[in-house]
Amino acid sequence: MKTIFAATGVAALVLSAGLSLAPRPAAAASFDCEKTDLVADEKVICDTRTLNDADVKMVTTFDILTSLLAMGNRDQLRQEQSDWLKKRRACEADVQCLTTAYAERMKQLQEAFSGLSKEPL
Repeated sequence: MKTIFAATGVAALVLSAGLSLAPRPAAAASFDCEKTDLVADEKVICDTRTLNDADVKMVTTFDILTSLLAMGNRDQLRQEQSDWLKKRRACEADVQCLTTAYAERMKQLQEAFSGLSKEPL
């Protein structure tokens, strides 16, 4: 497990460095910013660099965590993600609400990572 977390830390560092140097992407990690039917929260995420970066970080973390979990726990994590997306959508175009939603979700995902490291091998 320790190796997985070390690799994850390296991946996070590489991703973080890449985000700060890259031009504004045409897509956030979880949806295409070029779509014509974006809803309010998606539009703001696409137009606000910090929210776009938060989306990339959150989705990348979610994907990595999903791949590490046992099948039953994956379903629970996916349901939690679906519930969180509804909460994010309810923020509409409120940048502060979206910022808070991403911070809370990252905290939850990081706690799930911490829980993994405490499981016996």
